[in-house]
This record gives sequence, C-alpha cells and structure tokens, in this order.
Amino acid sequence: MKVLVAEDNLASRIALAGMLSDWGFDVQSACDGIDAWKQLQADQSPRLLILDWMMPGLDGLELCRRIRHSALGPAYLILLTARDEPEDIVVGLEEGADDYLTKPVNQNELRARINAGRRILQLQQSLADRVHELEQAAARVQQLQLLLPICCYCKKIRDDQDYWRQLEEYLTTHSGIHFSHGICPECYQAHIGPLMAARKESSGF
Repeated sequence: MKVLVAEDNLASRIALAGMLSDWGFDVQSACDGIDAWKQLQADQSPRLLILDWMMPGLDGLELCRRIRHSALGPAYLILLTARDEPEDIVVGLEEGADDYLTKPVNQNELRARINAGRRILQLQQSLADRVHELEQAAARVQQLQLLLPICCYCKKIRDDQDYWRQLEEYLTTHSGIHFSHGICPECYQAHIGPLMAARKESSGF
C-alpha cells in the first residue's frame, strides 16, 4: 500500500520514510503541504497519509480540510505534531484528521496506527467493491425484467407469476393501455375476404 509522508524537516522525513519502507509500504515523500497536494492530484495517489501540522505554504491542518472537501475519495489522515494539548487534538480531528501522533514519534505507536489506517482503507475498498457489484447485479435484473417471454405460436405473454396471458390483457394490466379492435387490410384479405366470397356464392348473388 502507498503512504505519503508530508514533512518539511528533512531528517524526520527520511526517518519516517525509512521505517515505513521497512514495514513493506510504498512510500512517497513531500517536503511541504503544497508538494503533498500536488502529488495527491495524480492517478493512483496514496490514500494513507502522514501530515506534519506545521509546514510552510500549506500546513497539515489546511491540507486535511482540502482533502475532505475534494473529490479525491477515501483517505486516512494521520496528523503529526508537537502539539499535545487536548484542545489541539480536538481541532485536528474536527478538521478532518483520522488520527493524531505527537513528536517525537514512537515507532511502535506509529506502526500500530498505520496498520489501523490500512485496515480501515481496505474495509472501505471492500465495501465500495461490494456496492459496485450490487449495482451491477441490480442493472442486470432490471435489464432482464425488460425481456418479455412471448409464445412464438399464439403470441401470449408470460407474466411475473408464470401465467400466460393474452397480449392485450398483459399490456392493459401493466401499462394501462386499452384496445379497440379492428382488422388490418392483410387480415381482411386473408380471413374476411374468403368468408364474404363464400357467403355470396352460397346465397346465389
């Protein structure tokens, strides 16, 4: 899984990237918030982010706001800062961060929180895939419902209860259409014409 580390301090950035790489993550680094925001616009950009709160140009808090108000999709945001007062934590979480780590970073705590973020993103992706599958299944069902089984001999329609009904009856029931019956020219010639001719012949006219 890809992880983006946005940290303006070079030593901290290298240390974080090294730990994450050792744990099997594909790490991208950003030197500040503006660089991080640019990288997030790329296709297949990371969705697991470690963002330093205090950065030049665009700080971690503003970056959280932008991500949450953008169309980038699901992301798990860990805010990294030396601020450890409860009110600071509340502000960070209210602005869109999912988790909070204070400096200096404890390696075991970072690993646990990163793994928690990965599990949540995998669950979100699994749910999104399931929703997509259900939408596709619903579309297939709708398409099948538009197919009407019709007898190739008598032209009756099979309804949802597996009953065969006359075409007129089926359409009247399902669409509210009412029929007035007539005779087309072809049927008149094929059926009525011979009967009229036979009657004339039998009557002597």
